Amino acid sequence: MSFNPLCDPTDAPIVGVPLATAIARAREALAEKGQANLHDRDEMIRAAYGLHHALHVLLAALDAERGEQS
Repeated sequence: MSFNPLCDPTDAPIVGVPLATAIARAREALAEKGQANLHDRDEMIRAAYGLHHALHVLLAALDAERGEQS
């Protein structure tokens, strides 16, 4: 079975943002994507991608704050 992954490993790395900004964006994404229609395939794909991106940004900000590299 063929599929397209949510994220391509060759995508550009996440650009660091301050931790407070990443947390605020993650909360916004949760609030927005939490309203998506579970029965709408396209909305679920957009929600998954949006949450995936928000999580990567948040982890990058946490790593940066700890002086680590993602």
